[in-house]
Amino acid sequence: MTNPIDFHTAPFGHVITAMVTPFKTNGMVDILSAIQLAEHLVTHGSDGLVLCGTTGESPTLTSLEKQQLFKAVHRTVGGSAKLLFGTGSNSTVKTIENTQVAHQMGADGALIVTPYYNKPPQEGLEAHFQAIAKSTPDLPLMLYNIPSRTGCNLAPETVSRLMNLPNIVSFKAASNSIEEVSQLRQVCGQNLAIYSGDDVLTLPMLAVGAVGVVSVGSHLVGLQISAMIRAFSSGDKTVALALHERLLPLFKALFILTNPIPVKSALELSGWCVGDPRLPLVPMNKNIRKSISHVLDTLASV
Repeated sequence: MTNPIDFHTAPFGHVITAMVTPFKTNGMVDILSAIQLAEHLVTHGSDGLVLCGTTGESPTLTSLEKQQLFKAVHRTVGGSAKLLFGTGSNSTVKTIENTQVAHQMGADGALIVTPYYNKPPQEGLEAHFQAIAKSTPDLPLMLYNIPSRTGCNLAPETVSRLMNLPNIVSFKAASNSIEEVSQLRQVCGQNLAIYSGDDVLTLPMLAVGAVGVVSVGSHLVGLQISAMIRAFSSGDKTVALALHERLLPLFKALFILTNPIPVKSALELSGWCVGDPRLPLVPMNKNIRKSISHVLDTLASV
């Protein structure tokens, strides 16, 4: 068992929920539901929230919608949780603009995904993140590596060359590789707080040096995820493993289709009115929805 996690090594806390964006039946952003959901999450295990990330359907939100959503949530829970704003794009100039807006709105940090589709080489990724970090030096940044969505992998060696920028403080590891965490630890040391980007891998990644998770499952089981991390931190491997195994079917079910389709269905089944995803995403079909319902019922009965 590794040494207990020091909370101060986790700049945004240990459980960060990548929050869905609720929509009304007419397709407009439901600000009231977003506020209610944010309040619930913060009182049910979430130390921080990511707004307007992929789970929040950022590609389909207008700039105005993003700002209205963030400001409303910030007014409500800004003093109770760390709030990160998803600012990444495949344009360096646009990402800089988004990140500066996040800083002006009072965000505690920005989540910046690697550029997608245009597939820059490592030299381009280094220059991209350098330019963003230097443009907003007082805003802590979380780099986000998810090659399955972007077609672009941010190499640990490239990250190590960015560590001279003091506001690059964290990394969301969503490459489905535990080894990535070890490699980042080797070249970046303890100056980089690594978060699991996959609920399934949270416990294994904690074992090799991650400090927490940017979670989807925490919409539904935030307290249990928080308890798992606390158990691991305190050295109680048996409890942490039992919680991991109990939650594993839900974690897998939430990615049976493209995120956030399953988690929105799960929230609806749990009594939350978050609306259907916006096109090109579509609601979950009835058969798969039944399987999600079964997982939720089984979890509630344990």
